[in-house]
Amino acid sequence: MGLNCSISDQIGSLTKLTKLDLSHNQLTGPIPHQIGSLTKLNDLILSYNQLNGRIPHQIGTLTEITFLQLDWNKLIGGIPSSLGRLTKLTHLGLSYDQLNDSIPHQIGSLIKLIHLDLSDNQLIGPIPHQIGSLTKLTNLILSYNQLKGSIPYQIGTLTKLTFLQLYVNKFTGVIPSFLSHLTKLTHLDLSQNQLIGPIPHQIVSLTKLTHLDLSFNQLTGPIPHQIGTLTKLNYLHLSRNELNGAIPSSLGCLTKLTSLNLFGNQINGSIPPEIGNIKDLVFLDLHNNFISGEIPSKLKNLKRLQHLDLSCNRPSGNVPPFLTNICNWTTSDLSCNDDLERNTPSFCNGRENPGARVPTRDTTSQLTIITSLLLTLFFVTLILGLAFLWWKKRKVQPESMATKKNGDLFSIWDYDGGIAIEDIISATEDFDIKYCIGVEGYGNVYRAQLPSGKVVVVKKLHRSVIDEPTYLRSFKNEIQMLGQIRHRNIVKLHGYCLHNRCMFLIYMYMERGSLFCMLSDEAEAVELDWVKRVNIIKNMAHALSYMHHDCTPPIIHWDISSNNTLLDSKLEGFVSDFGTARLLDPDSSNQTLVAGTYGYIAPEFAYTMVVTEKCDVYSFGVVALETMIGKHPRELITSLLSSLYQDITLREVLDLRLSLPEDLQVAKDVVFVVLLALKCIHSNPQSRPTMQQISYKLLGNIPFPKSPFYAISLYKLKNQEM
Repeated sequence: MGLNCSISDQIGSLTKLTKLDLSHNQLTGPIPHQIGSLTKLNDLILSYNQLNGRIPHQIGTLTEITFLQLDWNKLIGGIPSSLGRLTKLTHLGLSYDQLNDSIPHQIGSLIKLIHLDLSDNQLIGPIPHQIGSLTKLTNLILSYNQLKGSIPYQIGTLTKLTFLQLYVNKFTGVIPSFLSHLTKLTHLDLSQNQLIGPIPHQIVSLTKLTHLDLSFNQLTGPIPHQIGTLTKLNYLHLSRNELNGAIPSSLGCLTKLTSLNLFGNQINGSIPPEIGNIKDLVFLDLHNNFISGEIPSKLKNLKRLQHLDLSCNRPSGNVPPFLTNICNWTTSDLSCNDDLERNTPSFCNGRENPGARVPTRDTTSQLTIITSLLLTLFFVTLILGLAFLWWKKRKVQPESMATKKNGDLFSIWDYDGGIAIEDIISATEDFDIKYCIGVEGYGNVYRAQLPSGKVVVVKKLHRSVIDEPTYLRSFKNEIQMLGQIRHRNIVKLHGYCLHNRCMFLIYMYMERGSLFCMLSDEAEAVELDWVKRVNIIKNMAHALSYMHHDCTPPIIHWDISSNNTLLDSKLEGFVSDFGTARLLDPDSSNQTLVAGTYGYIAPEFAYTMVVTEKCDVYSFGVVALETMIGKHPRELITSLLSSLYQDITLREVLDLRLSLPEDLQVAKDVVFVVLLALKCIHSNPQSRPTMQQISYKLLGNIPFPKSPFYAISLYKLKNQEM
């Protein structure tokens, strides 16, 4: 659980300290001003705690410091001007606090700063023009504040910037053309401000951009055709503006694009067929515009498309036939298009696909009329015949059909819940607390036994958070992810209900609960012997390898932990909780503000805020170590960063509640799992193996180390080749 006390005033007596890292605990109270006595400090990391009060101005005496991270706390007040004395600082992280003053102009004195993150606070006022002095900055992240004024031209001098995030503020004025000087930018996000005017054509200079988000502003004019030269883009969102004109055909050159969102503008003209060239496109949203003309048949080339929304436009002509078979799509909406002709709904697996329609045109041809009548008569006869056979079979076998009815409930996906609501409410007595087996951030978890005898788990969203976009997005994300992946070691989603008054997910029941709970219980931990623990790690590795390497596009879980590793009656391991999972593209920046579970987050995320599959690899390594040592390896990981761990042997850190493995094969497995785990938590993400490599290694013949089991050191394991 970590430390849950306050930082003692006596900390000031450690005058020779060069690094102080108290992150990922539950520290409370203020930062003591005596910390200013630690004048030899190079690194001060107090993030991921519950510290409150103001940042003490005495921090300004730490003139040797290069790395200062106080984010993810409850700090209030302003950023002290004394921070301007920390001229050796290269990294300053004050995000996810409650700072509520303006940014001091003294920040311009931090000329060696490379990373500046003040996001998710309540900072006010303009960006000080002194920020132009920070010419070494690569990351400038000021999002989710209440900053206002225009974007200062001094930002145009920060030519080393790769990340510029100013979204969710109150910036006004136009998008300045001087941003074109920032030719190293890969990520530009100015969304959810009050920017006006056209999108500057000078944006063509930002050839390294992978992420461009200008949505939810008041931008006008056409979409510049020059955007088509930004061929590395994989994320382009210009929605909720006042853009007009036609969609430029040059967007078809953005062949790496996975997400294109232009909804809520005044775009007219037809959809350019060149959009069909963007073969990696997963998300296409053009709804609520004035788009006319026919839907181009070249959209059928978008084989990876999962979300298509063309609703509330003015298209005409026939809906292309490929739109009638959208079973593999997550969302398709062609509604509110009055000029599109409709006839027969399209069905997939016996269920209507909303939005997909087969077109027809009126004709006076007598031959067509006769043919239609004959076909109608044929289908009516066929349907009546099938209905009679079904009725007769049901009459003869009412009991078997009733069983099948309840059995089938969890093999289909049902948006309105109908039968699901009846069975679930009955099984839980209207979600009575006595059936509750757990509480999560956005809902309660219930055990429900259905009429068929099947036991399932129901995760029900709290009514109080149904309208909260963050929780609802996480809830729907879990449906999307689990709906497209199938693996024996990934928890199965049986069904769900989405209703404005009642929302829940239905999962397979895991009899033994979470890995965390079993390791925390003395008796159950002993039941988890070495063979079972190694097997659980193998289960996880195979599931994550499937997600990273067998899914297209790859899926990252982003919240791997022992709490999200569930065990069935045979103590097989299952990966669960996909609320924060996301689709990945290898060329994407994959920027995110969603954090995983404390203690399992890859260290590079604090610097980059970028999610890669190597984040999952790190989290997997932490869980693997936790499984072998019986508790979270926080102290062990800290030791591995120092020279002290050279003297630590493997037998010292293994779970003392189990005797050391006597069987040679079991011992080999235990050693190899720890070796892999140490590789996975490497501080450099590029040095970590892939989950596919790990999965293959765990399937192969594992060699025994040269040293006797009792003499194996963690130092040798960490440096040993896989």
